[in-house]
Amino acid sequence: MWIKPWTFKEGFLIGAGLLFAGLALQLSVGPVAWDVFAWPANGIMMVGFLAIIALFFILRKKVYAFLFLGMYQAAIPAMVYAVVLTIIMGLTRQQAGGTWLNDMLSFWPFVLIYVYIAVILGVIILRRLMHLNSWKRDVPFLLNHLGLFIALTTATLGNADMQRVKMITAIGEPEWRALEQGGAIKEMPIAIELKKFIMETYDDGSPKRFASEIQILTKTGKNIETTVDVNKPYEVDGWKIYQYGYDTQMGAQSRISILELVSDPWLPLVYTGIYMMLAGAVCMFVIGGRKRV
Repeated sequence: MWIKPWTFKEGFLIGAGLLFAGLALQLSVGPVAWDVFAWPANGIMMVGFLAIIALFFILRKKVYAFLFLGMYQAAIPAMVYAVVLTIIMGLTRQQAGGTWLNDMLSFWPFVLIYVYIAVILGVIILRRLMHLNSWKRDVPFLLNHLGLFIALTTATLGNADMQRVKMITAIGEPEWRALEQGGAIKEMPIAIELKKFIMETYDDGSPKRFASEIQILTKTGKNIETTVDVNKPYEVDGWKIYQYGYDTQMGAQSRISILELVSDPWLPLVYTGIYMMLAGAVCMFVIGGRKRV
């Protein structure tokens, strides 16, 4: 054990060490407080994180542990731990402020494993960039790995800047206040007035469709009239407005509509990473098809 070259045993032990370190942090300081990493702190952390990865790569020939990060013996165990934790996340109901397994995004072992994977990805990407020799192999590889790195890091750091609030709008009454998840009242940069609540029902009276005709006023001077439907949000000034609920006792005669407003400024970067991975997959398919022909 720990005799060079390191194998999968060391890879799994490193992952287990991160899990235990995460549990120790969870017990000592509590869950990850993402609010602390809101902008500009997360931007500074991103720069620092990239610098650390570059330092690991530069020192890889002097420090064997850094060299090991670029090997599949480190990557595969890390992915196994990540898959197991992600499956647990998918099988348990996730809610802010829940128990450890019910709030995985704030669970230190989960976060540390994914940070470890991001470090491994960064080192592997730099190693590949230093040894480019064939676009047929290198371009799909870099699109896949760099796309995953971008999606993973921006989704993690951007979590601190994501805002999700609910606004209760009423007919003829512009509303600019919303409720945060903890129940606090937040003044919004936009005001919304409900013009008409729309409901369509099945023959048995159960809701088939419900939507809201609304008027939106922004601080930038915009005056917008639109319809927000379930799963068909409207986006304005960085906020997506979703149809969330209504007065169930009044049904189709409801004079209020509950809207959910979501702001996620890092989401375009996450999508960029996802699109890069899709492009990498297409490149691999096209190149593989040409080889068979």
